[in-house]
Amino acid sequence: MIKHVVMWKFKDGVSGSDKLKMKSQLDALKGLVPTLINISVGMDILRKDRSWDIVLYSEFESMAGLEEYAVHPEHLKVVEFVKTLVSVGAAVDYEV
Repeated sequence: MIKHVVMWKFKDGVSGSDKLKMKSQLDALKGLVPTLINISVGMDILRKDRSWDIVLYSEFESMAGLEEYAVHPEHLKVVEFVKTLVSVGAAVDYEV
């Protein structure tokens, strides 16, 4: 199984409604991308210097499934919206 974790920091001035819209769009990928087994999206509650603003945790059966997700049209739509809101992101992909 492949675990895919992504964290982002929002640009200054991003509205609360846009932050929630991003979360909602990411959550909605569960039913839209066949290779996506599980997804969880959360907003940071600590707001410390070391914190990231939002995190995505997802699971795939294989690297091929993650690769299919990466180019899936529904995922790419969300990616385009996310890019308008975030200043920086980081990702970790690992196998268990």
